[in-house]
Amino acid sequence: QVQLVEIGGGSVQPGGSLRLSCSTSGLTYTYYWVAWFRQAPGKEREGVAALYIGSGNTRYAESGKGRFAISRDIAKSTVDLQMNNLEPEDTGMYYCAAAGDALREGTYYYWGLGTQVMVSS
Repeated sequence: QVQLVEIGGGSVQPGGSLRLSCSTSGLTYTYYWVAWFRQAPGKEREGVAALYIGSGNTRYAESGKGRFAISRDIAKSTVDLQMNNLEPEDTGMYYCAAAGDALREGTYYYWGLGTQVMVSS
């Protein structure tokens, strides 16, 4: 049984930082993509960043490029998303997904329940 769990969301002021973590269990694949997506109220869900377990290859959406970094925390067995210099436009529900293709949302089958991020003054 596959399960993805996200933690680390919260409320911060513009310019602040947050670190989200995604833990995975039940996946039988040896190599696969783990990605972060987000959805703001009234908007479509969009890709944020993705990491390929195996090669370490990463992909970033233009919205977070230079501000966000996705990485694997070996000690904690998680895939983390470090978000710096946050903007109000980054507000939304952030989801972890696994076993799809990079930042192509439609290719993912396994999803976490999400963690809320609020950026406001």
